[in-house]
Amino acid sequence: MLRPDYPITTARLLLRPFRPDDLDALNSFQSRADVARYLYWGPRSRAESAAALAKRVHSSTLTKEGQFLAVAVELAATGQLIGDLNLEWLSSEHRQGEIGFVFHPDHHGKGLAAEAATELLRLGFEDLGLHRIIGRCDGRNTASAALMERLGMRKEAHLRENEIVKGEWTDELVFAMLEDEWKDLRAAGA
Repeated sequence: MLRPDYPITTARLLLRPFRPDDLDALNSFQSRADVARYLYWGPRSRAESAAALAKRVHSSTLTKEGQFLAVAVELAATGQLIGDLNLEWLSSEHRQGEIGFVFHPDHHGKGLAAEAATELLRLGFEDLGLHRIIGRCDGRNTASAALMERLGMRKEAHLRENEIVKGEWTDELVFAMLEDEWKDLRAAGA
């Protein structure tokens, strides 16, 4: 079970549960074609973002495998919602999870996604007790792949044309980190 002690603060960010009043900010990036380009869904209408938000509002804790934890990322200095994190509990028996992240493009290239995703890994390994956490992305999504590598995740697979997404065959990259690798990174001060 995972019930994070919200808000989680980092040097520049505040991580917290989603709230119903996050709709405009969430839709401001979910509605963008450049954000949805490598995701399973296309640019979302306001109604589609509202439906997605309703699920996120009720996903602030993990009580059993198969659930996902949804975490809103806001700039501590302004309170602006800039990102959406997910931690899915894949298996309690095998202690496995998966992370995901989507950030507003105005905030790319500043290290904010890495700052937030590091906390997501910490929650998975230290608070939920996972042994292995994976991250997956479209093979063309070089920014997400680079982020996972910066986090210390290892590229484990490049699956060629394994899915049809938005009508075209796409490659998928799979990255992973083990609990011991996380501990080593933390001990090294990363």
